[in-house]
Amino acid sequence: MAERVLLTNPSFTLPSQPSPTTTMASTATAAIAAARIIPSATALSSSSSRSFFSSSSTSRSSLKCLHLRSSPRISHLFVNQRRTEVRVSSGGYATVSAPKSFASDPDQLKSAREDIRELLRTKFCHPILIRLGWHDAGTYNKNIEEWPQRGGANGSLRFEVELKHAANAGLVNALKLLQPIKDKYTGVTYADLFQLAGATAVEEAGGPKIPMKYGRVDVSAPEQCPEEGRLPDAGPPSPADHLRQVFYRMGLNDKEIVALSGAHTLGRSRPERSGWGKPETKYTKDGPGAPGGQSWTVQWLKFDNSYFKDIKEKRDEDLLVLPTDAALFEDPSFKVYAEKYAEDQVAFFNDYAEAHAKLSNLGAKFDPPEGIVLDSSPKPQAEKFEAAKYSSGKRELSDAMKQKIRSEYEAIGGSPDKPLQSNYFLNIIIVIAVLALLTSLLGN
Repeated sequence: MAERVLLTNPSFTLPSQPSPTTTMASTATAAIAAARIIPSATALSSSSSRSFFSSSSTSRSSLKCLHLRSSPRISHLFVNQRRTEVRVSSGGYATVSAPKSFASDPDQLKSAREDIRELLRTKFCHPILIRLGWHDAGTYNKNIEEWPQRGGANGSLRFEVELKHAANAGLVNALKLLQPIKDKYTGVTYADLFQLAGATAVEEAGGPKIPMKYGRVDVSAPEQCPEEGRLPDAGPPSPADHLRQVFYRMGLNDKEIVALSGAHTLGRSRPERSGWGKPETKYTKDGPGAPGGQSWTVQWLKFDNSYFKDIKEKRDEDLLVLPTDAALFEDPSFKVYAEKYAEDQVAFFNDYAEAHAKLSNLGAKFDPPEGIVLDSSPKPQAEKFEAAKYSSGKRELSDAMKQKIRSEYEAIGGSPDKPLQSNYFLNIIIVIAVLALLTSLLGN
């Protein structure tokens, strides 16, 4: 999904690269003093992208329990440093994190979510945050068992080596938006923060509630980033085949491919980053956020099923249709779901929520293993049966009571629509009893 927020003068600093001896000494000092200053270095900028998805600190020693944090700056060139991650921070100090029971702290996750909601209300950055979460998770390869070699939602996208991938152009701006929240909530991993931001953006834009879980573990070094080329291209020679090749590698199916494509209902594509779209249209020239780009839908900050409707009609030249978008209505298998979602928004929301949650978990290693659920919905209470409530001339039962009666019938092999087999025997017994009573009365 094309991002929609272009920040001016991004200012990230990168930690300098000391020698191994210096690093070990500095780490020891940090462990004792709990803080040290890391000078900044040259920084980086985004390269062009042709991505389909258009809508922490580096460990520096063998002391794995230490997590040193640093502050970065971006310039116009990537520097070839081996152990750097892109960060933006209000301060220039590295701190040693206290040991935690789990990868992320549940209370801090909830607080971070509120800060993300406020960020969305002020920056209108829904699409770029969704894209960030997708691109961190979308590198997963189901054919590789080892973590983190298999890729997926592990926070690796914070490192410059992965940010340089063509498909990730512009995502440095999403990192800049989220870094102050990461600095504030040190008990939240980057992997969780990226997915939390994406799911919250969907929900705040009017989309479905995503059944998320958290507790993702971060990779610790750029050497653990996946190789380039695992993310989809927007304009391959055979769009449908390309989508299947990429998404099948992740373990997703045709329905999930089409449902996830529907997130293009949000956002814009900018030609200077992706090579696709117009510099501006009547729908994007005034923002909100930085103006420009071409959107897939008229209301490109509202999550609904208009993406499928607009692609199907193809009547507005100011709306973007990529080759991979058009393939949804050209490929016979994809078309079944695209047609369905164009007509039924509820079905789209249900399938999208499941697909988004599945994507966000791909390749992740959870601590605790079962994950952390922030919103445990209470189980609905069964309606208590009160005879008096239904014996006062009321003709219509509630839906809950109808379901209760039906389930009780079915539990013993019957149905409200037909008599139970045992009723026949009961009827015979009643008839015999009545006949016996009549015979006795007549005899007397």
